[in-house]
Amino acid sequence: MSAAIRRACVAALLLAVATPLAAQAPATSAPEYDVVIRNGRVLDGAGNPWIVADVAIRDGKFARIGTVRGRGKTEIDARGRYVSPGWIDMMDQSGSVLPRNPLAENKLGMGVTTAIGGEGGTPVPASEIPAYFQRLETQGISINFGTYFSETQARVPVLGRSARAPNAAELERMRAIMDTAMRAGAMGMTTALIYPPSSYAKTDELAEVAKVAGQYGGFYASHIRGEGADVVGAVREAIAVGERGGLPVEIFHLKVAHRPGWGKLMAEVRDTIEAARARGVDVAADMYVYTAGGTGLEATIPSWAHEGGNDSLKARLASPEVRARLKKELTTGSPGWWNIVEAAGGWDGIVLANARDPKSARFHGKGLAAIAKELGKDPADAAWDLVAAGNGRVMAIYHMMGEPDIETALRFPWTSIGSDAGAALSAGAADELGLPHPRSYGNHVRVISRYVRERKVLTLEEAVRKMTSWPATRMRLAGRGAIQVGNWADVTIFDLATLDDRATYEAPTRSPAGIDWVLVNGVVVLDHGKHTGAKPGQVLRGPGAAPTTR
Repeated sequence: MSAAIRRACVAALLLAVATPLAAQAPATSAPEYDVVIRNGRVLDGAGNPWIVADVAIRDGKFARIGTVRGRGKTEIDARGRYVSPGWIDMMDQSGSVLPRNPLAENKLGMGVTTAIGGEGGTPVPASEIPAYFQRLETQGISINFGTYFSETQARVPVLGRSARAPNAAELERMRAIMDTAMRAGAMGMTTALIYPPSSYAKTDELAEVAKVAGQYGGFYASHIRGEGADVVGAVREAIAVGERGGLPVEIFHLKVAHRPGWGKLMAEVRDTIEAARARGVDVAADMYVYTAGGTGLEATIPSWAHEGGNDSLKARLASPEVRARLKKELTTGSPGWWNIVEAAGGWDGIVLANARDPKSARFHGKGLAAIAKELGKDPADAAWDLVAAGNGRVMAIYHMMGEPDIETALRFPWTSIGSDAGAALSAGAADELGLPHPRSYGNHVRVISRYVRERKVLTLEEAVRKMTSWPATRMRLAGRGAIQVGNWADVTIFDLATLDDRATYEAPTRSPAGIDWVLVNGVVVLDHGKHTGAKPGQVLRGPGAAPTTR
């Protein structure tokens, strides 16, 4: 064959091969992905150092990580920003507000894509949980949401607000209610043991009801019985419930609210939890990153006075003899009651946040000691008169924790992050609790802006792990918490240089800065810090739910 003929054959062959390839990938091909995030510093959530990579998303899940040549219907340039798995709020209070405001603007504004609620249980009885979940799914929600069921929700239908222990038959009825809740998709059983009537439940009762949740693979999560001088004993009780009930234990909002114990008790808590873990107890804790807590002002009243409910409490507060006894117990203590006044260092450390009474609104932001002086009353009387006059739960801020203890607890590898705050009914408003606390708008951002960038308590990678892969692993949230091909594409994109929680005790509903984009299940929900109106969130049912509903 001549050289000319050979060249002609080669040219024909090349043309035959090249032509169909060009047809397969024309310049005007449709986008290959739903979203492509380009050029970001990708933090996988597992604690690894960041890498510069593109992240492609298709059908709600991560499809490719690395160099992505295909286009996305939506393209996000994350150059100079960090791309993290969406942040998880391990102690949320949004259960009752999501049916009314599914957008959860304050949650998304601080990078939260998934929230686990239910310290006080579900907002409906056990038998109504399926319909509640169905409503959330039908109307749509902007964040992923799961919830616990409270032991108190099993107790009150059987015992009312009585302080007595259940008999054997009553206990079985309580266990049956918990069984219904677990099969409906609750994530486990909670308690809030400083608040009546939850505080009336003893360890034996808790362990017996917890066994039901444990049979379905659920958790025992607790606002423990004391967070002050008796915090170590309260942690031990929670661990005992988990051991006897056969289920993992989550300590809600870990803290030491006792000034004499600052710098000492947190180490004892650590040793107690790590000793339990060493013998095989699956126990861990979550926390918020503020030195003040927030709860109802009625928490300043010993537990026995609450028996029978709010009307009974107000009747007792009207009695001078009862008031005298209550004031004495502020000094002597009272069985089954955590003295939160002592924890706050006295009435000066308690600030009125929401009086639920227009006549007393002028006192918002003032300490109870100052309010009492202005009214010419004893501080206890001033506080309890506010409780009696409030049309709803009167809320207060309690300054009772030490900064070094927060930093110590953040370093524990088994702590995750929970805000103890709910979604607001509208952007810029206080959360559903009616408690204007900066944790509602700034908690998760503050973990990074204050404790990574400013105080260098944590590395960025470790802080992100505590808000992503660790809580997802902890809660058995399959396919979440890490940027990994096949996982659900929950994403928070932030600018570390400008990240700022901004909310303060004086301006608690100020939105943070530095969160640029948030995606939930592959859908952009926050774009340049603005809510898009999208509602791609999923209901996260617990392990007891039927497989078709999980």
